[in-house]
Amino acid sequence: MMFQPGSTVLYRNIDGPRLASVRPCRVISDDARGLLLWLARGSAVLVEQALDGRGIRAMPFTEWVTLDTHVVPGTWQGPGLLKFIPPDVDYSVWFFRDDYDRFTSWYVNLEQRALRWDDSATGGARGIDVIDQDLDIVIAPDRSWQWKDEAELAERLALPEHYWVPDEAALWAEGRRVVKQIEAGAFPFDGTWTDFQPDPSWEPVAEVPPGWDRPPVPRA
Repeated sequence: MMFQPGSTVLYRNIDGPRLASVRPCRVISDDARGLLLWLARGSAVLVEQALDGRGIRAMPFTEWVTLDTHVVPGTWQGPGLLKFIPPDVDYSVWFFRDDYDRFTSWYVNLEQRALRWDDSATGGARGIDVIDQDLDIVIAPDRSWQWKDEAELAERLALPEHYWVPDEAALWAEGRRVVKQIEAGAFPFDGTWTDFQPDPSWEPVAEVPPGWDRPPVPRA
């Protein structure tokens, strides 16, 4: 399943059985290297919250798992974000930018690999489903790097009956494999797309398209 450049794809993060976020992105390219997406500033998004309005990071995980939640509309407030999803890996690479659309850093989001879906033949949306595994890597332009959210990972691993990371050892192993690429300056950490500029005519997605709440793609 390949997505056409220019089409809208929903990047959905699934936390266990729950839909944690939905971000509508424009397809820049989809080829043997992977899927490249653009999330424009001001785009409509959806995010899971507790009924009192707090998000998962606003409280201890022990409290979060006891609460009822719902998905609410929001807006992507940050600068435009380029997301690259290589094939057959358990991570994506995000290209962070400043308010002047200048590249500032890479961000490796470790996640169970993207599964694609396409309901357009029946009037629905297209998208990919990932499961965020919380551990991340932040990489400066000089390719110096650091782990991020180790404490959050450890806190959640203490509640395996509620947490969606199935294999901590495999998660760290995947992260270390990416670190080798970073340190070697291998694609996509070789400068590719750091000068990317979106077409100024592209408008942010004003509304998340219908079909965003379809069931997650089953994982083997």
